[in-house]
Amino acid sequence: MNIFSNKSQKLLDANKLPHHIAFIIDGNGRWAKKKGLPRTVGHSFGVKAVADTVQNCVNLGIKYMSFYAFSTENWNRPQDEVDAIFELLRDYIKQYVGDYENKNIKVMTSGDITKLPKDIYETIEEAKEKTKHCTDFVLNIALNYGGRDEIIRGINQIIKDGVKDVSKESFKTYLYTKNLPDPDLIVRTSGEFRTSNFMPYQAVYSEWAFPKTYWPDFNNKQLIKILLNFQKRDRRFGAIKKEEKK
Repeated sequence: MNIFSNKSQKLLDANKLPHHIAFIIDGNGRWAKKKGLPRTVGHSFGVKAVADTVQNCVNLGIKYMSFYAFSTENWNRPQDEVDAIFELLRDYIKQYVGDYENKNIKVMTSGDITKLPKDIYETIEEAKEKTKHCTDFVLNIALNYGGRDEIIRGINQIIKDGVKDVSKESFKTYLYTKNLPDPDLIVRTSGEFRTSNFMPYQAVYSEWAFPKTYWPDFNNKQLIKILLNFQKRDRRFGAIKKEEKK
């Protein structure tokens, strides 16, 4: 089945698209440095790339998208850069998230957002409340997120609840992503091959893509290329094909 219009998208099979695609948006600072610009300018262009990628995923019919916006380790960056990232986050929420209700896009978060500046926390909570009924697309923003912290948080909550017997399925209900399917595909830009503490529990059977492109230059053409490669992969989840058993 094919529902796409332009030349490259016509090669995609709508039935084999990832349900959930996640992005580690890496390379903003290096993009800026390469152009002789302050690192903060790279983050500014990175915000535009996030908005464009959200819309591109919506247009393709992908249901869920996550992006790693700010990690628990990012607090260790220079304070002026942290402040600039938060200012851009404010701009992103104001410019794009405010319209997501009209576009039927549900906003979710992963991470302890109570540690964010108060105005950002309150604005995000408002956006989550306003879009909780939306059903066309789910945007999960990982803010002050760390995969190990998420797992420890879940374990501590299990202890607090007095649960004695935990299964894989019940443990998932203690994660930030309890209402999301595991990511089928995770994309990390900039040519780095690290997972950087991103969804270690959820990503055990995710496919990965590591384009060399810095995040501000990531566009729909590159997204399509990655999806075409994804559709060629043989996802067996630890099993083997029936014909291989013979």
